[in-house]
Amino acid sequence: MHNLMDSTTDRFQRWTLGAGYTLSLFWETALNLKYAWEKRTEILRQIYICTFGSFPVTMLVAIFTGMVLALQSGLELSRWGQEASVGYLVSLSMCRELGPVMTGFILAGLVGSTMAAELGTMMVSEEIDALEVMSISPIKFLVMPRFLAMCLACPLLTIYTNIIGILGGGVVSNTMLNVSMATYLDKSIELLTVKDIYSGMVKALVFGATISIVGCSQGLRAENGAEGVGKATMRAVVVSFVFILLFDYMITWMFY
Repeated sequence: MHNLMDSTTDRFQRWTLGAGYTLSLFWETALNLKYAWEKRTEILRQIYICTFGSFPVTMLVAIFTGMVLALQSGLELSRWGQEASVGYLVSLSMCRELGPVMTGFILAGLVGSTMAAELGTMMVSEEIDALEVMSISPIKFLVMPRFLAMCLACPLLTIYTNIIGILGGGVVSNTMLNVSMATYLDKSIELLTVKDIYSGMVKALVFGATISIVGCSQGLRAENGAEGVGKATMRAVVVSFVFILLFDYMITWMFY
C-alpha cells in the first residue's frame, strides 16, 4: 500500500512538473515571436513540412469523412423527404467540428510526433546542451519556428480539409441520394454562417499551437537514449489528442 501511494505521488509530481514546463515553454516561445522575421527561412521550411507533407493523408481522411457524413445523414433525411438538406449538415459539421479536429489529429500524428522525435534525439545526444554552451537559445532556434509554422499550417490545412470534405459529400449526394451537385452546393453555402467558419479557424489555430508546444515539450524532456525518445514521441501524440478534444469542447462552449 505504501509503495502504491509513493508511486501515485511520483506520477502526480511528474505530471505537475511536465505541465509547468509546458506552460513555461509556451510563454517563452510567445516572447521569442519577435524574432520571427530573423528565422523566416526556418519557419517557411517548417510550414512546407507541415502542409505538403500532410496533403495526401489529409485529402484521404477529408474526402471519406465527407462521404460518410453525407451517406449517414442523407439516409436518415430521405425518410422524411429532406435529403436535399444534406449539404447543410455536411458543411456545418466539417466547418465547425470535423474539419479542424481531423486536421489536428493528422498533424499530431504526423508532425507533432516528428517534432518530439527530432528534439528528443537532439536532447539525448546533447546537441541542445551544445547550443546552450554557445549561447544559442533552443527556444528561439528550434521551438519558435516550429510553433509559428504549425499555427499557420493548421488553419490552412483545415480550409483544405473542409473543401475536400464538402466536395466528397457532394459526390455521395449526387450518386446515391439523387441530389444534384448544384442543389447540394447551394444548401451548403446558403445556411453556413461566418461564425461557423471562423469558430473552426480559431479551433485550428489553438490546435496547431497545442500540437507544436506539446511535441517540443516532450522532446526537450526526453531522456535515457532511444527508449526515452520513443516514449516522448508516444506521449506527444497521446497528450495532443487529449488536449485537442478538450479545447474543442471549450471553444465550442465559448462560441455557441
